[in-house]
Amino acid sequence: MTLAAANAITPCLWFDHELEEAAGFYTSIFPNSSIGHLARYTESGPGEPGTVMAGEFTIDGLTFRAINGGPAHAGFSESISFSVTCADQAEVDHYWSSLTADGGEPSVCGWLKDRYGLSWQIVPRRLYELMEDPDPRRATAATEAMLRMTRIVVVELEAAADAAV
Repeated sequence: MTLAAANAITPCLWFDHELEEAAGFYTSIFPNSSIGHLARYTESGPGEPGTVMAGEFTIDGLTFRAINGGPAHAGFSESISFSVTCADQAEVDHYWSSLTADGGEPSVCGWLKDRYGLSWQIVPRRLYELMEDPDPRRATAATEAMLRMTRIVVVELEAAADAAV
């Protein structure tokens, strides 16, 4: 894997010490993913020799940079999240269960935090279609149904939209 192109915008994540573990976790969940270069501390560096200092990984074609910066500034908040548009309920369920596994936390409206505290929105494409329905009653009903959900369930969105007519 090569470094991201010059002048490209690349998300950079700050971990306490879990960069290599997190890169392996994310690349195991999403297709078209890989771990790129990982820079390790050497004998002359400030960190434990052989441990990862910084690196790159790709999740479904999007390159991320990351550092193990220590706990002083580590931690994520909901103000930054990654939205995953899913083709169907099976994809929603796959990403939801994978990202909430082993310490992840479900939230509301398709949001969750993974075990590292990174926020994700797992959204079926059908939600966007229903929210853009030309009939405002159907769009409103689907939106209101979504607001009551944790993991978004397509069949429940469609039932709500259909009942509004």
